[in-house]
Amino acid sequence: MPVDSRTTRCSSSPSSLQPGMSAAIRILLVEDNDVYRASLELLLDMQDGLEVVGGVSDGAAAAAACANLDADVVLMDLRLPRLDGPAATEAVLAACPEAAVLGLTAEATDEEAEAMTAAGAAGMARKGGPVDELVGMIRRLAGERAA
Repeated sequence: MPVDSRTTRCSSSPSSLQPGMSAAIRILLVEDNDVYRASLELLLDMQDGLEVVGGVSDGAAAAAACANLDADVVLMDLRLPRLDGPAATEAVLAACPEAAVLGLTAEATDEEAEAMTAAGAAGMARKGGPVDELVGMIRRLAGERAA
């Protein structure tokens, strides 16, 4: 499945950044609910230092999108068509070992959350949680990967 062209955009090149500014954290959204994905993109793009570089609606497209878009952080829905969150997480990390995956869920059983972390997700975030909490998690993950 191709990357959603409505959410894919070119990244700012390092030469276009102001002196003293670092490159934005590049985020890929893997979410099958189009409205939620678009809303999350809008909210994250309003945050300084974050850039949503693309979005896909199923797990099978996640690894290729991550590699093509050079994402730093992948926000991965737990329940996805064609390839579920844990399997898609494994595929993303195989294709993009430098990326961090953060699971997203409206509700997850303990077993589902454990499956995501066993697949390599760095953690889980609630879809209905505060945006500031999600942004903090994204920044921490990006910082850990850069260190």
